[in-house]
Amino acid sequence: VLSGISFLDKKGLIDTTRMGCMGWSQGGYISAFLTTNTHCFKAISVGAGISDWATYYVSTDITPFTPQYLKGTPWSDPDIYKKTSPITNINHASTPTLIQHGELDKRVPIEDAFELYRALQDRRIPSKLIVYKGFGHGITKPKERLAAIWHNWQWFNHYVFGEGEEPMPAD
Repeated sequence: VLSGISFLDKKGLIDTTRMGCMGWSQGGYISAFLTTNTHCFKAISVGAGISDWATYYVSTDITPFTPQYLKGTPWSDPDIYKKTSPITNINHASTPTLIQHGELDKRVPIEDAFELYRALQDRRIPSKLIVYKGFGHGITKPKERLAAIWHNWQWFNHYVFGEGEEPMPAD
């Protein structure tokens, strides 16, 4: 992501002072990683993203995926789990971060969203957690998909473009 930004910037194709980042699932993990490891974005949205690989490993419905992806378990190679977990560098976070997650997500259990949100709140980073009730890993109904798009639009409109009121914090 960062090398892509550098490439586009060198070509004069982007305004690096007004960048946002968003993703869902693997893209949500990447977004979570960027929120705790970079300062180049004005706002980030994390959709159903992993925040802690060890938490994910013991909670997901696809446990074999993690050791295949990271080449070990949290017990056989704790360093790779720590190195690649967004939560590891939470003390470097400063980017306003929207977190969206399905209440019933078994692929990336909602505990990952709660962990990232609590850590951002403890650090007083502007953040909001939106839980989509009755949904799993994807938001599959049109009305709720539109709501997710709207929530992202509000977040980026405020933090990237400086328009609109600050999105209300979660309850």
